Amino acid sequence: MLNNMNTEIRNTIPCRKMFTDTLVELAKKDKEIIAVTTDARGSVTLDKFANELPEQFVELGIAEQNAVGVAAGLTSVGKKAFVCGPACFYVARSLEQVKVDVAYSGNPVKILGVSGGVSYGALGFSHHSLHDIAVLRTFPGMHIVLPCDIYQTKKLVESLVDYPYPVYIRVGRNAVPIVYENENVEFKIGKANLLLDGNDLTIIGTGETVYHCLQAGKKLHAQGIKVRVIDMHTLKPFDKEIVLKAAKETGRIVTVEEHSVSGGLGGAVSEIVAQNTPVPMRILGIPDENAIHATSTEIFKYYGIDAEGIFNTVISFLNK
Repeated sequence: MLNNMNTEIRNTIPCRKMFTDTLVELAKKDKEIIAVTTDARGSVTLDKFANELPEQFVELGIAEQNAVGVAAGLTSVGKKAFVCGPACFYVARSLEQVKVDVAYSGNPVKILGVSGGVSYGALGFSHHSLHDIAVLRTFPGMHIVLPCDIYQTKKLVESLVDYPYPVYIRVGRNAVPIVYENENVEFKIGKANLLLDGNDLTIIGTGETVYHCLQAGKKLHAQGIKVRVIDMHTLKPFDKEIVLKAAKETGRIVTVEEHSVSGGLGGAVSEIVAQNTPVPMRILGIPDENAIHATSTEIFKYYGIDAEGIFNTVISFLNK
């Protein structure tokens, strides 16, 4: 259920904590669930899991490649492995293991990449994760999900336990505003959610940009501009139907992502639209440059992927 309030519902729980807290409760009932990490139990918020379920917890130190291999091995013998750590390392340092041990081998490992996008804003390029969607979209059998708030994150974890495919999940570091009203949110991997309806233009967001898309959409509606807003939480498998419907009915699309403008959400949408229903598009994200060193809030504002930037892009787009 969508949060239709005009004011932001305050939230102090990061998605990473909602993810691991939910995983703990599920793991207490299912002893096949194993959490694997690499000296990152603090970053991932796995302390509770490690303390309460030590026999279902594997710590490998700073060895991300090994962690992915161990997780793959565990799933190959029937365990339900969740390997958890900073996104920038699991889709860079251990990319070969993700490619071969997980995707190619068909092991349904769940990879939780925390502090993704520009969450480590001030640490710069080495810690930014702005290539992950583009890379993993090319791995056959690899699924990708970016939840937008804590309630969607909880639903996602519940969906992942017995999900038969490998999945990369990217969440940020800090608490994010609520998009949905409660944990009864409608959620299905591979099926996007329509947040606002309209026929003037479509805004499609993923992950932490969804809140900003929704806020921009509400402001546009208040000015009589009826935009459609879509939460594309799953980047693979991709909901082609909702994109094609939006292209046909609204005629223009703006995509917004905490990712490079190359190969991510915008790339996925444009591939579908260009081959089926060509319409004008704008892709908002991080351009082909090393992102500035700043807080994630400052980076969002600088590159125009916050609510104000999205609003201004839509107005400019429609005026042309």
